[in-house]
Amino acid sequence: MYRNRRSRLVGLAYLAPALIFVLVFTVYPLGQMVWMSFHNWSLITPPVWVGLSNYRRMLGDDQFWTSFVFTLKYTALITPPLIVGGYLLALLTATNTPLRRVTRTVVFIPVVIGLGVSSLLWYWLFSADFGLVNRALLDIGLIDEPILWLGVDADTSNFAISASVVWKVIGFGMILFIGAIQAIPSEITEASLVDGASYRQRVTRVVLPLTMRTVLLVTLVSVIGSLLAFDQFYIMTAGQPQNETATSTFYVYLNSFPYLKLGYGAALSMVLAVTILAFTVVQLLLTRRSHA
Repeated sequence: MYRNRRSRLVGLAYLAPALIFVLVFTVYPLGQMVWMSFHNWSLITPPVWVGLSNYRRMLGDDQFWTSFVFTLKYTALITPPLIVGGYLLALLTATNTPLRRVTRTVVFIPVVIGLGVSSLLWYWLFSADFGLVNRALLDIGLIDEPILWLGVDADTSNFAISASVVWKVIGFGMILFIGAIQAIPSEITEASLVDGASYRQRVTRVVLPLTMRTVLLVTLVSVIGSLLAFDQFYIMTAGQPQNETATSTFYVYLNSFPYLKLGYGAALSMVLAVTILAFTVVQLLLTRRSHA
């Protein structure tokens, strides 16, 4: 009995640093955010209890709904090319094809570049004055005058920023898909060859079903990352025109820091957290169903 008790104490001692880390950097900030969401606080004056006032305020906040809908549009625009493009690249490079290693390296290099650096790079590339994107389109005759990609039209800005993010992170999905494809037992693929299955049939009836869990995982990561998008919009458009390209996290930032509405910003963060949690639960249910 003494030995068992001692073993438990040793186990708790090993867990203590991780538990303390989680409590200090996760549980406490989350509790503080919940507390702040029920107050008005500007850092200058003491916090004042307002109950559910901040949450009721969201219902009539047009800018909140504009940023939320824009974030959903961005998520819907960026997720399909990440999944489809990453999967196609994985199919091309998962086997011993020519230039396999070169292709993997070229596609994956942008993943290791910081998001701030890549956003600044594409900000220059999309510049209406000296950007290479407009220069190339003008040279091949697709446009007659430079396109104002960023900060003028919300939809155009959304497309341009989405393209820059796809370029940066598509290699991440490719690597995950390659791992999933290569994890398929060789006996299964060999059996499909013996049965006379074509390449298309092997992909759609063997490879895709066996890698669906990874597809759902990459989809979840893409959705969560898109819902939390901030850096690229802050650098490339700063919310312009008139905050029409402000994402949900960008709107949280505006209220929490420039406007010093910390209570309202915390309430916005809570709604965003619940939204992400809902997407996560749906993904877990889909994953469980796919393995039922």
